[in-house]
Amino acid sequence: MTIGTTPLAGGLESWLRRCAATVFFTSVLIVALHSAPAAAVPSFARQTGAECAACHIGGFGPQLTPFGTKFKVGGYTATDGQDGKVPLSAMAVATWTRSTKDLPEAPDYFKTNNNSALQEASLFLAGRITDQIGTFLQGTYSGVDRKAFLDQMDIRYARTLNVGEQAGIVGISINNNPTLTDPFNTLAQWRFPYVSSDFGFGMGTTPLVESLGGSVVGANAYTLWANNFYVELGAYRALSAGSVNWMNTSQVTTPTIDPGKFSGVGTYWRLAYTKDMKRDNFNVGLFGFNAGVENADGSGGSDRYRDIGVDAAYQYLGTREHIFTVNASYVWEKQNLGGSYQVGAVENPTDTLNNFRLAGSYTYQQTWGVTAGLFNSRGSSDSGLYGSTSYNNRPNTSGYIVQADWTPWGKEGSWGAPWANVRFGLQYIGYTRFNGGSHYIDEVNNVDRKASDNNTTMLFIWLAI
Repeated sequence: MTIGTTPLAGGLESWLRRCAATVFFTSVLIVALHSAPAAAVPSFARQTGAECAACHIGGFGPQLTPFGTKFKVGGYTATDGQDGKVPLSAMAVATWTRSTKDLPEAPDYFKTNNNSALQEASLFLAGRITDQIGTFLQGTYSGVDRKAFLDQMDIRYARTLNVGEQAGIVGISINNNPTLTDPFNTLAQWRFPYVSSDFGFGMGTTPLVESLGGSVVGANAYTLWANNFYVELGAYRALSAGSVNWMNTSQVTTPTIDPGKFSGVGTYWRLAYTKDMKRDNFNVGLFGFNAGVENADGSGGSDRYRDIGVDAAYQYLGTREHIFTVNASYVWEKQNLGGSYQVGAVENPTDTLNNFRLAGSYTYQQTWGVTAGLFNSRGSSDSGLYGSTSYNNRPNTSGYIVQADWTPWGKEGSWGAPWANVRFGLQYIGYTRFNGGSHYIDEVNNVDRKASDNNTTMLFIWLAI
């Protein structure tokens, strides 16, 4: 069957040509850097002397192994003992995206379908600063939004503490996202899918704890005790308008308050038990977030959000030839919407939101990977919140994700190791419900739209140096 003259094939072929050129010129750049002093562009791998596959499932981030978990909890400071390494790194993600039916409207600079883009390009200050201080700072340029912004911030102080015959790691993190600090693969910042298209439709309404990246700043104290018990407590403040403008990010946003700020502080807590048996490992945990949100200008009352979640994960590592993982989380959110209810913005003074995620993966020789996931978001019926898009006034959205990927580098002895890594992937997202059901209202065009019309195919190339 020939499809070379169709718009789909034309857009895809053009994207593949651009990506091939990107890989070629990036490879030339990496070779040039490889002949430069060793401190030029080091990564975590160069700092520790370990290959990417030691810390990450499939030889590529962000899914961590127990070795990677301890490196993160230890403040990004573990080293091979060689000094003079500047903790700099870089990343780029290029995507091509097609949905079953065109987007309701074309994004700025793009079309309603078959879009290709350099989705993001990032620079990192990531690694050991002193014996006990490390950083994970990411500045990103979005090729879709055409702007640069402070993406992720995690600055840590960590040390080993001995009490009698027991030992543990204790630390403090300054960060801009409650789930960014988590060392496991189940919470919002680090769970599957690890890369998503900016031209996609998302996975439904999310709890507040999963919607704060870049809009807050917090301080967290944590410990991993006896290699088994992880405890973390944090307090967060919403960023001011001036800080948001300076970092080019966004303020706190909820379904009824945009922009908003915390009434007082938001509090985050995390408890988990983890067990590493070398051949395999698992973790189970609880987490929560509480915050009151009011209008940024201080007008009106405040709404209060209480999130409580449970999560679990299992990894079978074996000899590292065949790796299996399962990650799951469930978050229940109670929304006390007194402020919004008083001004008639919502139908109910209290609502609930429930979010479930499950993903399982198989990786062969740290190179070939297949992952399948389920997502389900459902909430209370509220015409004030969801009536403009949902036939039943509910946010219910559910579906599945399937991804196949190839990571040719990232192992000991790989070309360019540990200077270069790349992942090629194909991802498909299918929707069984969207904004309430199998059909919903396209608010832009005021027409009926099927949930399956949003099914999305994405090709991606993810480079790291």
